[in-house]
Amino acid sequence: MDVSNTDGRELRGEPMDEAAVDAFLHERGVGVLSLADGGDAYGCPVSFGYDGEQLYFVLLRFGEDSEKLDFAAATETATFAAYDFEDEHRWRSVLVRGPIEPVPEDRTEAVDEALFDNAQFASLYPQGEPMTERTRYRLVPEEVTGQQGQGRTL
Repeated sequence: MDVSNTDGRELRGEPMDEAAVDAFLHERGVGVLSLADGGDAYGCPVSFGYDGEQLYFVLLRFGEDSEKLDFAAATETATFAAYDFEDEHRWRSVLVRGPIEPVPEDRTEAVDEALFDNAQFASLYPQGEPMTERTRYRLVPEEVTGQQGQGRTL
């Protein structure tokens, strides 16, 4: 992948093999989930769990509204990006694309295990506004790609 940065210099990446992608997803724990509703897109930072096959998310609703949950319900194919950047030579990124769907109630324990194994959770609980929904979602990978800095890994 050749991409020009703002200085006009080219950054070249090397593909990550399946084992490197798998290891990266197990260690990362945070990324950006991109959802869509028709022609409207919504990208949001999220914590995630990974069990070696699927990505898992917990989407929260506080009060009455949750743009994230509304978009998740409308999305047929989601894209998730996890990345790590140290400098122009030492970086990695993984993109996962596939359907996103609520996790059935009988699978929530396995989801929670995957989340606790590698998700990194931020404190998102606003004072005075109660959490009204906590829905677990999974992204079933149909396409996975990984790139890393040329000749150097983190």
